Amino acid sequence: MADVALKRGNIGGLIAFIALALGGGIAIGAATGPDAWFAALAKPSFNPPNWVFAPVWSTLYVMIGVAGWLVWTHARSSLAMKLWWLQLVLNFSWSPTFFSLHRPGLALAIIVVLLGTIWAFVAATARRLPVAALLFVPYGLWVLFATALNAALFILNRAG
Repeated sequence: MADVALKRGNIGGLIAFIALALGGGIAIGAATGPDAWFAALAKPSFNPPNWVFAPVWSTLYVMIGVAGWLVWTHARSSLAMKLWWLQLVLNFSWSPTFFSLHRPGLALAIIVVLLGTIWAFVAATARRLPVAALLFVPYGLWVLFATALNAALFILNRAG
């Protein structure tokens, strides 16, 4: 399926989708990454060290970009493509909400919707573009973990 997409769509499109997902994720992470506020939060026992996030997200952003390009190449106006764009907006809005606005409760709401959108994308692509669906499975599992982490941070650090 990917080799057909390479023939139908150009390699420039693939590069653009990866650059959008990876570049956007890196830029937002650099601009809104963990700060003194985050360092002072009580953390759950399953909170990974900060260095884990960059390689995991970088890998996932490449996979997100490839999946988006596959859908764009085969079904530009499909529900799957709309879900891809929605997950990207939600993904890119989480970090500023959590780290810059210091709003873990609102970030939790965003990540729950993001999680649903990811799995809706998997369902929407599973039959026609199974490679795109499979590329989103690790993303969905990581965001499930991140949702639990966000929820724990919210519960452990809420005032009152």
